[in-house]
Amino acid sequence: MFRFLFRLAAMVALAIAVIMAVLDATRTVAASHLVLTPLKVSWGAVSPDTLARTEAFVREKAGAVAWDSVIDRALDLPGFVLFAVLAFLLYAIGYRRQRRAGNFAVNT
Repeated sequence: MFRFLFRLAAMVALAIAVIMAVLDATRTVAASHLVLTPLKVSWGAVSPDTLARTEAFVREKAGAVAWDSVIDRALDLPGFVLFAVLAFLLYAIGYRRQRRAGNFAVNT
């Protein structure tokens, strides 16, 4: 059950990564130079209130150093990169290994 949820979340994260990559590719073609939109800019355009609340929450619970040194730098990366990495991690958690013992036996 949980593996299914992790794989479903990985699929959603990968879909978001592809959408953000297509948006950046479209902007790159239109501008005739490479355009990579940071996740902070995309998040701020979609929902600036939740970005501000998340920043306030992290600064309150983990401290300003955690926001400034780790999360703020991560949010400066292109959004499609972060969501692709998130999709990979979620899929790796939800991956089900194949059993090796059953592959060599002959079932009659």
